[in-house]
Amino acid sequence: MSKKKYWQSFGELNHTEHFQESTKNEFKEELLPLADLDDKGILDAKTPRRDFLKYLGFSTAAAAVAASCEMPVRKAVPYLKRPDDVIPGVANYYASTYVNGGDTISVVVKQRDGRPIKIEGNELSSITKGGTNAQAQASVLDLYDNTRLRYPMQSDGKGFKEVTSFDAFDKMVSGSLAGITGKPVVILTSTVNSPSTLAIINEFIAKYPGSRHVQYDAVSYSGMLLANEVCYGKKAIPSYHFENAKVIVSLGADFLGTWLSPTEFSHQYAQNRKITGGKPTLSRHFQFESMMSMTGSNADDRYTHKPSETGAVALALLAKLGLSLAPIKLTDEKLLKGIEKAAAELNAHKGEALVVCGSNDANIQMIVNAINEQIGANGKTINWGMTSNYKNGSDADMMKLIDDMNAGTVGAVFIHGVNPAYTLGNAKKFKDGLKKVVSVSFNGTMDETTELCRYIIPSNHWLESWGDAEPKTGYYSLMQPTINPLFKTRAFQTSLIKWSAAAGSQINDYETYLKTYWNTKLGSTDVYNKALQDGVVEPASMPVGTAAFNAGKLSDAAAAIASIKTGKKEVVLYQKLSIGNGTQANNPWLQELPDPVSKVTWDNYVMMSPAMAKDLLKLDVMNQEGGKQSDYEVHPEKPVVKVTGENGAVVELPVIVLPGMQKDTIAIALGYGRGSEGATPEQVAANIGRSANGAGKNAYPLVNFNGTNLYSSMCDVAATGKTYPLAQTQVHGFTESRPVIYETNLASYTANPEAILEEANAERESLIYAGGKDFVKDGTI
Repeated sequence: MSKKKYWQSFGELNHTEHFQESTKNEFKEELLPLADLDDKGILDAKTPRRDFLKYLGFSTAAAAVAASCEMPVRKAVPYLKRPDDVIPGVANYYASTYVNGGDTISVVVKQRDGRPIKIEGNELSSITKGGTNAQAQASVLDLYDNTRLRYPMQSDGKGFKEVTSFDAFDKMVSGSLAGITGKPVVILTSTVNSPSTLAIINEFIAKYPGSRHVQYDAVSYSGMLLANEVCYGKKAIPSYHFENAKVIVSLGADFLGTWLSPTEFSHQYAQNRKITGGKPTLSRHFQFESMMSMTGSNADDRYTHKPSETGAVALALLAKLGLSLAPIKLTDEKLLKGIEKAAAELNAHKGEALVVCGSNDANIQMIVNAINEQIGANGKTINWGMTSNYKNGSDADMMKLIDDMNAGTVGAVFIHGVNPAYTLGNAKKFKDGLKKVVSVSFNGTMDETTELCRYIIPSNHWLESWGDAEPKTGYYSLMQPTINPLFKTRAFQTSLIKWSAAAGSQINDYETYLKTYWNTKLGSTDVYNKALQDGVVEPASMPVGTAAFNAGKLSDAAAAIASIKTGKKEVVLYQKLSIGNGTQANNPWLQELPDPVSKVTWDNYVMMSPAMAKDLLKLDVMNQEGGKQSDYEVHPEKPVVKVTGENGAVVELPVIVLPGMQKDTIAIALGYGRGSEGATPEQVAANIGRSANGAGKNAYPLVNFNGTNLYSSMCDVAATGKTYPLAQTQVHGFTESRPVIYETNLASYTANPEAILEEANAERESLIYAGGKDFVKDGTI
């Protein structure tokens, strides 16, 4: 094996024969075999669309094929009467808010000729500071998704038929509600942080005694909410301030990737990771995790452990900080030294340190709260003066709802923004209960839950909607439509208003309700219009506060952690930056976005350590010596394994061997494998979409419930002898003798900032002609 410190692939590390061959053909000229394309077009060709798209960007010939060669004649027809606010070809910009579940980002929408075409962050937001994420950027494509539902529908037991008008639909639902004989109505949603929507929900519930609002998140943060309720008396999540932390310790929280509010946290984190000034300082980042994450790849010190050992790591860290609650059962010497090193840094920076944890186990989160109390984070790097409203879902409330549905004590369920038939670990029980109630779906597509409902009235896309959000206490972001509804859809809130408003009510739609709500809140229409223009309403200064800590239940939490079983092999379930929880799985931009760690597109897979691959698959990627082993990276076909969860759920997926994985742990991304159980590919393509059809497998059945949903567990992994092709982005085979990365330490950089780039700068100067000064302009042709 090579002694290279940095390498881009196992082939480069071992300098295998196949790797050398692939580098010679790094820039391939051949295109997709055109014989595979028939008169049905690219999307229906024998060659999969994903293969075609890998070639599409490299040749204008491919673009000509995509256009079917014969282009229709298109004539520009001018407006007979041009709208006052439209100048053809000139863009308008509108402040609005991207909302997906509880995820909230203030944005600016670029609109041209009446159609939104681009999303950017709103720099007036002091939370996201102009940042966005992949889902927000790609959501403009969801607006034009052909699988969006186009009108209200009613199930006749065999299928769905269109309801001709909203009035007719309202009468149908009102009649069904009259027939539930006093049983409560449950409104089931993802996290709702819209103050006006919550007010409407409360008004609706008041009309139906005993009714309630249940919030459920596909990827849950219930453990944090329950732990904070016990420790601080507040069932809420505080605001985290990474910019105030000189030492950061993360226990499996991918806060730069998918944990809680990465758009916000990335900006905070970067402030103390940039070299500025004559005497620069950098924050110190420790990462303890079971898989290689985006955040872990940015850490200064990184240590791995089994998922079942997360609580033990937290207890060991707390003990090193002076509060021992249980004997330390960890045996990995490297891990123990890492804990000791992290504890020393935390002790040295009290009041300037922060510990975060990605576990959904309430007991582990309680120990993490105790750690933050020991290091003085409360009121410094953790702010209880304004809570975060991104995730308010309750796993226990969801499970109680399912029990009540099956027991016949719930009359009707209204479903908006959630898809439990797909995301629940035990979805069958939910499906059985749904048959026993009056069910209405407000979801915009025929997802796995919507297709089981009696009535469907699709909601507007967020780019077609009015609305508001309160991502943090006192910080508001407003939403306004940038296009008229493309289909016969209606705001979820309007339906609730119509079904609960008294006869003769002056407000019968959400737009009017919202304007009245905010005119009252802000004091005048002019102030509201200015707020709508800016997109945000924020306090003059950020509120800062602490919360009283109650340590009474720490011993019970430690005892519960000590009883956690450790498996020979374990699985951790995570979200990708692109697909997330699967809500936007039919978005091809997101499907084609390479994972920043594995570089894989389109599918999910089993991430596995080289040690497990050697033992299970007889694949020694760290010491390849030719033969079939060197085919692993060169060819897309990857070995397939069968994963059996602790609850008996089974999923078969291809393997990506990845350094940085804990040797006995595998990792699988959620959000893939869309489609109802037993559905044909044609049915999935029609209901969920062609991009999501066949992309990966559903890993949600591996989720266990133990008071909260747990995203890691013991498992069994077995080789199947099968293979499956995975698409990965290409790495450069040649670096022309340059190092892959330039590195130095802070002390050396402070002493001589120019030293690290001396070689690179000398090369640049040699490429600039005599008298030239600018490499970009003068060193290129």
